[in-house]
Amino acid sequence: MAEGGCRIAVLDDDPVFVEVLARALRRRGHEVKAANDLATLLRVTGAQAPDYAIVDLKIAEASGLDCIAPLLALNPAMRILILTGYASVATAVTAIKAGAFDYACKPLDADEILQKLAIGAQTAAPALGEDEVQPLSVRRLAWEHIQRVLLENGGNVSATARSLGMHRRTLQRMLQKRPVRQ
Repeated sequence: MAEGGCRIAVLDDDPVFVEVLARALRRRGHEVKAANDLATLLRVTGAQAPDYAIVDLKIAEASGLDCIAPLLALNPAMRILILTGYASVATAVTAIKAGAFDYACKPLDADEILQKLAIGAQTAAPALGEDEVQPLSVRRLAWEHIQRVLLENGGNVSATARSLGMHRRTLQRMLQKRPVRQ
């Protein structure tokens, strides 16, 4: 590990993404332990708990949210970044409450990930200024509401559809689409 480098864990079920990100982080002088599932990651980290972790929200059939507690048990000061291609306010709030340091939507390059983790910074990630806050569109607000109701119903699509007063198949089609951007 180069001087100034950190121990970083990468957990994602996409082996290509894991390899590319791990290689990019190693080139920047960091020691990287990577895996496609939590059990493997815990085994490869061994006694050397990482300082930082980059965890995908969806790992095969599991949730990256379930990985937060075991990782923090290794190192309570670990900064965990949850990455997802399907961001929602509900999962972001759940991740932060569970102990994640930050939450971000893919795609991000290695430099953006390091910036999100505030590696090298003495304080937490910088807050948005008043002039940088943009209101969400009506479509995005609807997406966020659906995600929150889905989370409240434990991921049960039928119960969520009943709560929202819509047909289950319509909701399923909506959930298969990529999230609405700001």
